[in-house]
Amino acid sequence: MSSITVPGVDDVYHISCVTSERLWVSDQRRLLQVDKTTPEVQENKIDFKYYSPRGSHSVSEDGNLILIDGYEVQKMTLDGTITTLLRESRRLLCIHSSRINGDILVGFESGLKRYDWSGAHHIKLGTRSYFRYGDCYPIFITENKNGDIWVSDRHREVVVMDKLGQHRFNYRGLYKSDFYPCGICTDILGQVLVCDAFDPSIHLVDQNGQFLRHLLTEEHGLRCPMALCVDEKHNLYVGEKNSNTITVYKYLQETENLKSSIIESK
Repeated sequence: MSSITVPGVDDVYHISCVTSERLWVSDQRRLLQVDKTTPEVQENKIDFKYYSPRGSHSVSEDGNLILIDGYEVQKMTLDGTITTLLRESRRLLCIHSSRINGDILVGFESGLKRYDWSGAHHIKLGTRSYFRYGDCYPIFITENKNGDIWVSDRHREVVVMDKLGQHRFNYRGLYKSDFYPCGICTDILGQVLVCDAFDPSIHLVDQNGQFLRHLLTEEHGLRCPMALCVDEKHNLYVGEKNSNTITVYKYLQETENLKSSIIESK
């Protein structure tokens, strides 16, 4: 276990990994790029025009930053150039850049959409009926290696649908009345990791929504986990509310054992 202190933020609400050495980190107002080897240096800083929701940025396969700010989806290339990819009529809440096909998944109040890499074409994902109370307020979104879309919703559940937006199931934790999912990500085995901010813990869930185990709990020092990210070396980054420290964990086996695990899981 190790840690990274991020000066310039009040909380760590979301983390996107560029590589195992570089991260994008955000709180409610700021987005910073941090070099893991020298975390006191921020090479890029973006101040949001609007209050930033939770899962407000992602990194594309080619290393470009994709972010939302109010009603816009923007792209920041490696040279620092920022362009607007698309605008929505409703306030955007979360975003994920697909590593499978380059599509952009966006969530907004009462809806989800999948755009192609250029932002030109889209399809609507899911319906309100998938969500508790028939209401949809996605705050984090990710995509599993099988194409399934996992959405942390403010109404205390994770909604899962396939790549075409067809409903699969809802995950509501172990104790359904006391579960507030926040940051969510997947790993090389197709497992899903979910922050529970109310009962401070990280859930490890299989691709069919079966709870496997708690990776981390209050006993490991968790207070209010909000952000999760896994890098290409299988390091897990955890960010929390009211803290500017990211904790880094190694939770998967070493590479050779990991390869064996992947073969056995197929």
